[in-house]
Amino acid sequence: MAKVEIKAPIVDEIKGYADKAVAAVLVDYHGLTVEQDTRLRRKLREAGVVYKVYKNTYLKRGFEGSDFAQLDESLNGGTAVAFSLEDATAPARVLADFMKEAPALQFKAGVVEGKLYDVKGLEKLASIPSKEVLISRLLGSMKSPITNFARVLKQIAEKNGDAA
Repeated sequence: MAKVEIKAPIVDEIKGYADKAVAAVLVDYHGLTVEQDTRLRRKLREAGVVYKVYKNTYLKRGFEGSDFAQLDESLNGGTAVAFSLEDATAPARVLADFMKEAPALQFKAGVVEGKLYDVKGLEKLASIPSKEVLISRLLGSMKSPITNFARVLKQIAEKNGDAA
């Protein structure tokens, strides 16, 4: 079997993720234990993130023609990629959280919604809560004034009722 035949399905798989993903974050995973890697993969899977280790040359070919081609300069050494198909900040958030317990894991670069981020940018992105958390906060802040208004109306009604 020729090398090209072996590489083609892998490059196609990467292209498939690149076509659908809203974010891709590259990390250097060297130094992780098997146990840490297993826990990291579980956490990423639970967050809806696809985490894979590919050869850098396969990633370069798979990223060609997509926004993720911006990552080419960061494709050196051991590289793992975390693709998110829905939540743009999920890969950075989950990886940064895991880095607290596994400092061997290091950001390289990422592309989120078409924009290239360096290590510092990814660290800032990681601090953004998930979409669900932001929506619940928004709804909570919208509910609060309505609740307060209803309370004031009730107090006015009770005061007027006592006067009658």
